[in-house]
This record gives sequence, C-alpha cells and structure tokens, in this order.
Amino acid sequence: QVQLVESGGGLVQAGGSLRLSCAASGSTFSTYTMGWFRQAPGKEREFVARISWRGAGTYYADSVKGRFTISRDNAKNTVSLQMNSLKPEDTAVYYCAQSPVAAPSDVGGYPYWGQGTQVTVSS
Repeated sequence: QVQLVESGGGLVQAGGSLRLSCAASGSTFSTYTMGWFRQAPGKEREFVARISWRGAGTYYADSVKGRFTISRDNAKNTVSLQMNSLKPEDTAVYYCAQSPVAAPSDVGGYPYWGQGTQVTVSS
C-alpha cells in the first residue's frame, strides 16, 4: 500500500523560505512521477510542480516558476519542494502526490496522496 508523508510546513514571513519533504513507501518509487499540489481555503486543489521518475524533467505552475524547485532522491524515496521568496498567496495546505502516468499536471492523474502540510505566509 502506497503511503506518502509530508513534512516541513510552517509559518514564515513573506520573502522567506521553506523546504517541504515527502517520504514515500509501498511502491517502486523510482518509477513514478511525483507532484506537489496545494489547496487554499475555499479554493480547488491546484498543481504546483512535478518531477519525472528520473528527475530529469520538471514542470512548474506559472505562479511558482522561478521561486520553487522540486527535486527527488530515488535512493531515499523522497521528493522535496524548496520554496523561496514566499508570498502570502502561497498560503495553503501542500500535498505530495504520486502517479504512474508519465506527465500529469491535473489532480485526477494522481491516485496516491499524502495527508498534506500547512504552509502559512504572513505579510
């Protein structure tokens, strides 16, 4: 059974940085695309970033491009999201997700999800 556990969320001032991590178990981690999504109160869950199974291909939402960096360590079964220059509009619950599909950017393309970690950016 696939299990994804996020960590690293918290409260940070605008302009600050946070690093989220996601530990995966129960699957052949290195063969899956990994993604990060977020959901703000009253809004739909939205795509943030994804990384291919080898780590060579990354893709970002326009709203985070140039500020966030996704990476993975297949030896440790982890995926990370380095978030710099944070803005109040980045406040949301951040979710790690796993998909057997090559390049999904939509919620429906990910059958496996973590429980989420809260990120709050104060102005």
